[in-house]
Amino acid sequence: MSYVGSDNWAEDIATDNDRRNLAAIDRAVADGRINDEAAEYLKTLYSDSIHWFREVFHILGKCFGAPKAAVMKYDYENDTAVDEPIRISDINPLSPYVVNHRLDADPMRNQFFTSSAGHKIDLSVSSIVTVIVGAQKKIERALDKVTGKYYTDYVNDVANAAYRVLVAHEREASARAIADKIREKFSERYVSAASENVLGIIGRGHEKIAVDLVRAIDKIEPPRKRLQDVWRVKCLFDLIPQARVFMERLHEMMPDRILSSRDKFYDMKNPRNYRDAKIIINIGPNSEHVIPMEIICQVRTFFEFERKTHDVYEAARKKKCAKSDKMEAQLANYYECGVKEYNRMICRCLEDLFDRVGWNILYSRNNNVSMFEGFPRECTLYYPQKVLDNIIEKLDDAIENEVFTVENAPAKLSRHQESHIFRYMARFVLVAAMPYMQRDWHLPPTSQAEKLFNFVMNEVQRYYKK
Repeated sequence: MSYVGSDNWAEDIATDNDRRNLAAIDRAVADGRINDEAAEYLKTLYSDSIHWFREVFHILGKCFGAPKAAVMKYDYENDTAVDEPIRISDINPLSPYVVNHRLDADPMRNQFFTSSAGHKIDLSVSSIVTVIVGAQKKIERALDKVTGKYYTDYVNDVANAAYRVLVAHEREASARAIADKIREKFSERYVSAASENVLGIIGRGHEKIAVDLVRAIDKIEPPRKRLQDVWRVKCLFDLIPQARVFMERLHEMMPDRILSSRDKFYDMKNPRNYRDAKIIINIGPNSEHVIPMEIICQVRTFFEFERKTHDVYEAARKKKCAKSDKMEAQLANYYECGVKEYNRMICRCLEDLFDRVGWNILYSRNNNVSMFEGFPRECTLYYPQKVLDNIIEKLDDAIENEVFTVENAPAKLSRHQESHIFRYMARFVLVAAMPYMQRDWHLPPTSQAEKLFNFVMNEVQRYYKK
């Protein structure tokens, strides 16, 4: 079908695509792949797609303001922007795009730069956020997820919940058999009314535990509700504190729209060693009409490593093979390189701060106002207070023993002033750097910045060994 010459070509191709998507959902019901409940939910997500895609654009505008550069098409295969500007009126759910915004609430703004000849300044870290807005997830991929990975996870969650309830009621002998029976029965056809089916499986004689069983199973999210990335966005920041400020701002701006959020920049339990943060927002009109939008927050350095793994996942998906432990280990080692590269940048930023500490002391000497006041913003998303207290105590001991000294201050500093400076530097490392999986790795300690960085990160690694 040709849309050339149409004044509303974006709406026309979106409407045509909606029809194809809804037909695919109807076929999935007819083939028994999904039930009516799943079909109704999918049809909600795949109707009025031009409206929801523009709503994604509107949400980004509320978060960041107007784009700071032309909106460009995005090439998924090469993970790069295409040098082809597009108009806002041409944005449609079939085409991904990339745009650069500025994070006005950036706590790191203008803190890191290098100066070259004359007046030339190069920003080491900028307030610019690169936003990659993905096209609508293809209905075939959505159906594969709802009937594949999400359904498998759902069945396991139901079986495990039933097992826990039965064991709690001293039915350990039958708990495992019932769990296996649930997995077997649920594999025969697509089921989302789990509690009813589980009660049918356990049969009579379990009336006393039925209430606990239904209560536990009804808390489990059905496979269709796990599909939250039909509309998705990836925001690339230079530093982790910028991403966290953005997430906090979203919670402040639209608390009623937040469906869930999680911060995994410090996650040491993921077998792939993957690091990012995610927030799910409802772009639908109310809590009864939920249209989830997934926002992934990532740092640029790590993204450069992640995008090179897409071929591995695509090959595994086409072969319909599960990710092996060997593949997970390979990815973990590869992503560790991304963590290290990012932390090297943090150490360079720390070096920049050291160069300016003397000036900070000079300016704040008489009025007790620091140039760095409120930078970076305090964050409640990282380590427990006892870890911070332990690091500060050891740091103060190191300063007392002159392991760390301020070398470029304009005047001799008191021990208290030196402690204040190094505590500040340590806090910057804690809010900005990522912990390593390889716990014996460290930067070559050739400068005071690298020595301090290693000192703080060694204490962090000690925390994770527990």
